This record gives sequence, structure tokens and C-alpha cells, in this order.
Amino acid sequence: MTPNFITDVIDADLQSGRHTRIITRFPPEPNGYAHLGHAFASYLDFMTAQDYGGLCHLRMDDTNPEGETQEYADSIIRDMQWVGWDTRHLFYASDYYEQLYGYAEALIRKGLAYVESVSGEEMARLRGTVDQPGTPSPYRNRSVEENLDLFRRMRAGEFKNGEHALRAKIDLTSPNFKLRDPVLYRILHASHYRTGDTWCIYPMYDFAHPISDAIEGITHSMCSLEFVDNRAIYDWLMEHLFPARETGRTPPRQYEFGRRSMEYTVVSKRKLRRLVREGVVKGWDDPRMPTLSAMRRRGVTPESVRAFAAQIGVSRTNRTVDLAIFENAVRDDLNARAPRVMAVTRPLKVTIQNLGEGRMLSLPYWPADVVRDIADGRVPLPTGERVPPEQAVREVPLTREIVIESDDFSADPPKGFKRLTPGGTVRLRGAGIIRCDEVIKGADGEPAELRVTLLGEDAKAGGVIHWVSATRGVHAEFRLFDRLFTVPEPDTEAQQFDPEQPGHEDDTKPLNTDFMRFVNPNSLVVTRGLVEPSVTRDPASARYQFERAGYFWRDPVDSRDDALVFNRIITLKDTWGRKPDRVEPKAESKPRPEKKADAAAPVRPALTSEQESVFARLRGHGVTENDAHLLAREPQLAAYLDAAGDKRLADLAPWVVNDLATPIREGTNRVGVEDLAALVTLLAEGGISVRIAKEVLAEAQVSGEAPASIVERKGLRVVSDEGQLRAAIQGVLDANPAKVAEYRGGKKGLTGFFTGQVMRATNGQADPKTVARLLNEMLG
Repeated sequence: MTPNFITDVIDADLQSGRHTRIITRFPPEPNGYAHLGHAFASYLDFMTAQDYGGLCHLRMDDTNPEGETQEYADSIIRDMQWVGWDTRHLFYASDYYEQLYGYAEALIRKGLAYVESVSGEEMARLRGTVDQPGTPSPYRNRSVEENLDLFRRMRAGEFKNGEHALRAKIDLTSPNFKLRDPVLYRILHASHYRTGDTWCIYPMYDFAHPISDAIEGITHSMCSLEFVDNRAIYDWLMEHLFPARETGRTPPRQYEFGRRSMEYTVVSKRKLRRLVREGVVKGWDDPRMPTLSAMRRRGVTPESVRAFAAQIGVSRTNRTVDLAIFENAVRDDLNARAPRVMAVTRPLKVTIQNLGEGRMLSLPYWPADVVRDIADGRVPLPTGERVPPEQAVREVPLTREIVIESDDFSADPPKGFKRLTPGGTVRLRGAGIIRCDEVIKGADGEPAELRVTLLGEDAKAGGVIHWVSATRGVHAEFRLFDRLFTVPEPDTEAQQFDPEQPGHEDDTKPLNTDFMRFVNPNSLVVTRGLVEPSVTRDPASARYQFERAGYFWRDPVDSRDDALVFNRIITLKDTWGRKPDRVEPKAESKPRPEKKADAAAPVRPALTSEQESVFARLRGHGVTENDAHLLAREPQLAAYLDAAGDKRLADLAPWVVNDLATPIREGTNRVGVEDLAALVTLLAEGGISVRIAKEVLAEAQVSGEAPASIVERKGLRVVSDEGQLRAAIQGVLDANPAKVAEYRGGKKGLTGFFTGQVMRATNGQADPKTVARLLNEMLG
């Protein structure tokens, strides 16, 4: 960590003897996937502890059962491990429910908490205003005995949601509203993904978080600036529940750092969930998303994520980070990591008329400047070999028929065009200079083939282009990803209030969701082309710089040896070029100027009157705006979807647009719309997971078998039968006796380990809720 105000505090604490060892914590809420904002926060927590030889705990802040799942918890653990953090010190706030309840009763016995029985609206009114102090509730002076009785009955499930709540008795006159008798516990009859239905009252963030820190012995509790007012509750709880004079140890303290927002994206999990739910993206790991799972799938390395987190720094003010800083961190990392090869993403056929059988060329993986820049003079090749970079070469076949990028030819070139033109010359990378002698046009009047002559080295050429053999190149799909939004701050208005943030439970302002209008319609462009055959010898994890096209790697989900799919990790240069790479403070207190949203909104191709009619009909049946616009412009896709009938349009449209569009366009689709509907019905009924649905759909495209039949034949339905799950769980427990002993000895954080093992044992088909309940029962 670069020295900052928090490290200054730690230095002083160590020097004074306040602490002798540093323990921090990273406490994400498992209600979505971790994103780049979490990358910065986790970097601060984990690296601070590492620099001081201490520990950092990963703790799931799972005190709100609505929306929290084992899937999200597992994904966060997986992403933190990928970034490079040690996650062995894993904890869950839900492990402390019994202890938290005990501390709540302790506050009641001290006369510092009471059971409130007014409605939420009345409670808000009684808190007063900025100019008026709060008014005591008629229930504020209940006796200790009555409060204990009611609180225990709340736990026992005697009351409905909202009928009562437990409040701290602090100061109704405080200018800090957080201290005006905040709610500590609320009644919520909801099943928790780890504790099941054991609890129907759940602690609020402001109560659970400080106490969890104290239980774990955290020394420095770091959080973003929005929780600066919450620190007063933190300190109040430490004073009354963990005073040093009684515990013999120094309680933790909270320190706030400036939050980091990123341009051209959103990081609110509520907004990210909407993008997934409405099919704007294909899931939490869609490479356009800002999630760490998406970064991993896109091909970004953990080293570049850490480098980015290190660059943006720690301060006491909120800042908005130019996305170019992240993109340049990725480029800097890949420049010396990714060997150069050639791929053509939008092919135009070229016939070299004076070339006979062709020949094999030996071309370098690395340009001279990179060879010079590598400090130790050696680089890892995709094959895993290590040789001097100047000797790292691959064989590339030059054949009579090749392909070039269609953009590298122009029949009517603009001024300064340095690629191929009729009668003009250009250098083929590593192969020589060609002259365009003849242009063969297709039925649409566009160039379909160029006939060229290979010239001698004494010829002159204005530019250099890349190419691939048309007969020996490998066919591949290229996914060209770009920024998901067209404007730097798509959710500026919506960020005024986000109810998912802990500590905001009592706010009732609506959430503005206007950010969807700024979705970039060109955030994903899929093309088909050719890549040089050398890549077939490399491992799937190899990253490349496809010359002049960008950095790419194979999609780890969809790519196969016989059907390569390459994701563009990043372009070679910043194609947006809005401003220099820097972190700019944003003056949050200044009023924001009115935005001309319509002018900034993404520009889609105009629709004809007939297409407008189709668009309106699809929107009327619940199809999202983006999907409806695409379907209206593509009659093949719309015709396929129409066969299902109007009632299924909204459910099927995302699958048609995201999963079946390419085979439908190419005439290779083997999944009928009724078969797709049957699969989507299975998914909606909870019979299968999204992962299984996608895998089955891909298999059906190859075999022609109905997806639902594949599910039945392979027995892929979600397993919820208790007998089967008990047997699977018992097998896991029998195979891990030491872990069982640790769990029963108090290490409750192992629940996640056992859940993961059961999911593996059932091939990911076990119903997570049933597993959680049975594990709780069988582990005792």
C-alpha cells in the first residue's frame, strides 16, 4: 500500500502499543457478484494487513436473508481467491446470530434497548427533522422485563413482519439521525440460505457489523465514506458492550475512506441484477459486466486488477475513476504477456495469382520494442516454453488464397488511407508486398474477392496489414466487447439513493432507473473469421495480441477445440479518448447541471414503419427495449420467436437474442421454438439451473435432440429429494472427519466448505436451500 491516512493511524497505534498485531476484514454482502469496486476495497483491506504482517478476514455480511444465496457467497470467495487474496480466514455474520442475540438482550438488561411497537411510518415521524428533535415513542420506557419478554416472543415467531422492532435507546436530540434510537433488530419471516428458518428476527447492519468486528478481534475496520455517520453507533456499541476496562483488550475502531466510482459502468448490485434479469447481458459473468467473474471470463488477469487498485489510491474524498485507468492497466499487463499472432475478424478473400503451392513462414511472436522492454530478457510463451524472446517464433502458412480484414480495402479510399486500393500496394505482415489487380464484386455490389500479385521487396507500399491463410487458417468466432454504457455516469441520478446499501434500511425514496437508456447497443459485436493455425498448439489459457485487432483469449465457457470462440479482452488503444488517464475528484456538494439525456442516449438504427409495428407489439408483450429493437430489425429472429405465440415472447426473447441468434441467422439452428419453450419452462419451474440450461442448449445444437429430452436422459434436474441429499451429505461428512470435528468445535465458517463439497458430489444439481437446512441438522 502507498502510505495514506489509514497507514498513518496504524503506524501510530503500533508505536503507542494500542495494538501489537493488525487484523482487518473485508465484509461483502452475498446478494450479488463481486465487482471492480470490491476489487479496490478488498485491496485496501488485504494489502494493508499483508504489509503489516497481519491478517485479513473475509466475512460474509449475510444478515439480510432476502436476496442472499450460497451461489453469491461462493462466487465472492472464488473471486477473492482469483484476485490473489488468502481466504482461509473465512467468516459469516450468520455464524454469530446467537451471540448477536445475546448482546441485544444485554443492552435490554442495561436499559439501553427497548421493543418498539409503532409502525415504520410513525417511527420515522417520531425521529423528528433537521430542525426538530425526535419525540419519545410511547413504548420507549417499557420495563426491562417487558422488553425481554417481547423480544423473546419476537424470536419465537409470535408476531408478524413489522409488528415490533428492537431499538437502541441513545439520543433523540442528536443532530446525527443515526443516533436517534436506531433499529437493531427487525422481524422478517424469511428463510436464510445458511440458517434456514431457524430465525425470524434479523440484526440490522449497524448492530451486527461492529459486534462481528469485536468478536473477531478486528483492529481497524475500514469502510467507505457513506458510513461516516454510522461510526457513532459503532463507537456507542463498543463503549457499552466491549469496554477495554472490562474485556482487557482494545476494541476496534472504524475508519472511512473515499468511495471509488467508475465511469461508463454501474456497480450497484440492484442495477446489475436488473441488467441480468432483463437480458441486457447474458449473466453475472458476461464479459461486459464490471464483475470480477466477468473480468476473469473476459481474459483480464488478476495482476492487472491489483495494479489498477493500487493506482487509484486511498483518500478521504469520494472520487470517480476514469475507466481508461483500468483499461490501461490491462493493456500494460498484456503487452509483455501476450505473444503476437494474426487473426482476421471480418474476412475478405484475396487470391495471390502468382503464388503456386505457397510456403511456410517463420514469424516472431514478439516485436523488437517488447524484446527490449522485458527486463530479464525472457518471456513465457503460450506453450509454457521459456526461450529468449528474439528466438520465439511460430510457423505461419502463406497460401494462394488468404483473407484480409474487409476494412483494409477501399474502392474509394479517403484521404490518408494507407491500406489496399484498386491498383495500389500494401505489405502483408511478414509475407511481402502485394498489388491489387482486380476486384470481384458479389451480388450485393460489394467486394467479394481481390486478385493480387505478390511483388518483389524493391516495391513500395504505403502501409502494413495482417492476413490469414484462407485454406489453412482456423475458423473462429470473435466477440468484440466494448463499454456497456455510452455516457461516463449512467446512474448519476439513481445514485442519490440505493436501498441495498447497509445502514439505509429506513429510507423510502424511490430508485431512479433511468440508467438503462444509456446502454451501448454496440457493447457486443460478434463476427466470424479466421486465425492462424499456430494457436491450436497452445493451451486454452493463452492470451494473444491479434495484430491490429486487440488482445484476445479463448472464451472459457463457450470455446471448444472444434469451435473456437475468442473474447476481445481490450482494444490496443483507448478508442473513446475522452481525456487523459487520471483520477478526478468530483465536487459532490455542487448542484449537477441538467443533462440532455436524449442527446446522450445511444443511437440505434432507425426502424421502418413495418419494423416499428413489430417493435411496438414485442414491447407490448414485455420484451425488453434492446431485444425488441434487434428482433424488429431481423425478420429471421422475429419469425422464429413468433411461432411460440404471444404469451411466451418475454420469456423466450432473451434466449433467442443471446443464445440462438447466430445459428438462426446462419441457418444452422437445430432447436425448435417449442423445444426452447419447454427448456425455459423447466428453468422457470426450478427444475434446472441456468448453467444446465445453457449447456443443454449448446448440446442440442450439435445433436439435434430436444433440450428437455437431454435433461431427462442425463438426469440433470435439480435434486431436492431429501433421501438423496442426506446420502450425499453423509458421504461428504464421512470423507472429512477432521472438518466435521472443527465445525462441531465451533468453526462454523466451514458450512461453506461442506456446501461446496455436496454441490460437487451432486454435479451442481443439489437444491441449495435443502442442502443448507439438512447440513444444519446433520452437523448438529
